[in-house]
Amino acid sequence: MSNQNAGNGFLKYGSLSLQLLITIAVAGWLGHLLDDYLDLKFPAFLLTFILFAFGAMMYRVFKSLNNE
Repeated sequence: MSNQNAGNGFLKYGSLSLQLLITIAVAGWLGHLLDDYLDLKFPAFLLTFILFAFGAMMYRVFKSLNNE
Protein backbone atom coordinates (compact mmCIF):
# COMPACT_ATOMS: atom_id res chain seq x y z
CA MET A 1 0.00 0.00 0.00
CA SER A 2 1.40 3.39 -0.93
CA ASN A 3 1.64 6.37 1.37
CA GLN A 4 -1.07 8.20 -0.56
CA ASN A 5 -3.55 5.33 -0.05
CA ALA A 6 -2.67 5.18 3.65
CA GLY A 7 -3.28 8.93 3.96
CA ASN A 8 -6.63 8.65 2.19
CA GLY A 9 -7.71 5.85 4.53
CA PHE A 10 -6.69 7.90 7.54
CA LEU A 11 -8.73 10.87 6.32
CA LYS A 12 -11.70 8.68 5.47
CA TYR A 13 -11.90 6.93 8.83
CA GLY A 14 -10.86 10.02 10.73
CA SER A 15 -13.80 11.89 9.23
CA LEU A 16 -16.12 8.97 10.03
CA SER A 17 -15.04 9.07 13.67
CA LEU A 18 -15.59 12.82 13.79
CA GLN A 19 -19.05 12.38 12.25
CA LEU A 20 -19.83 9.71 14.86
CA LEU A 21 -18.79 12.01 17.69
CA ILE A 22 -20.71 15.02 16.38
CA THR A 23 -23.83 12.99 15.57
CA ILE A 24 -23.97 11.43 19.04
CA ALA A 25 -23.31 14.80 20.69
CA VAL A 26 -26.11 16.52 18.75
CA ALA A 27 -28.51 13.64 19.37
CA GLY A 28 -27.70 13.73 23.09
CA TRP A 29 -28.16 17.48 23.24
CA LEU A 30 -31.53 17.32 21.43
CA GLY A 31 -32.67 14.45 23.63
CA HIS A 32 -31.68 16.37 26.74
CA LEU A 33 -33.57 19.46 25.55
CA LEU A 34 -36.67 17.40 24.84
CA ASP A 35 -36.48 15.64 28.20
CA ASP A 36 -36.16 19.00 29.96
CA TYR A 37 -39.00 20.51 27.93
CA LEU A 38 -41.32 17.62 28.80
CA ASP A 39 -40.04 17.62 32.41
CA LEU A 40 -39.29 13.89 32.40
CA LYS A 41 -37.55 12.37 35.41
CA PHE A 42 -36.00 9.56 33.34
CA PRO A 43 -33.88 10.64 30.30
CA ALA A 44 -35.89 8.58 27.82
CA PHE A 45 -35.35 10.78 24.76
CA LEU A 46 -31.68 11.31 25.57
CA LEU A 47 -31.01 7.57 25.62
CA THR A 48 -33.24 6.85 22.63
CA PHE A 49 -31.66 9.51 20.44
CA ILE A 50 -28.12 8.50 21.40
CA LEU A 51 -28.76 4.80 20.74
CA PHE A 52 -30.46 5.56 17.42
CA ALA A 53 -27.61 7.85 16.34
CA PHE A 54 -25.01 5.27 17.36
CA GLY A 55 -26.83 2.51 15.47
CA ALA A 56 -27.18 4.67 12.36
CA MET A 57 -23.51 5.61 12.41
CA MET A 58 -22.41 2.00 12.92
CA TYR A 59 -24.54 1.04 9.92
CA ARG A 60 -22.77 3.75 7.94
CA VAL A 61 -19.34 2.50 9.04
CA PHE A 62 -20.13 -1.11 8.13
CA LYS A 63 -21.59 -0.01 4.80
CA SER A 64 -18.41 1.99 4.14
CA LEU A 65 -16.24 -1.03 4.99
CA ASN A 66 -18.21 -3.27 2.63
CA ASN A 67 -17.79 -0.83 -0.28
CA GLU A 68 -14.02 -1.30 -0.28
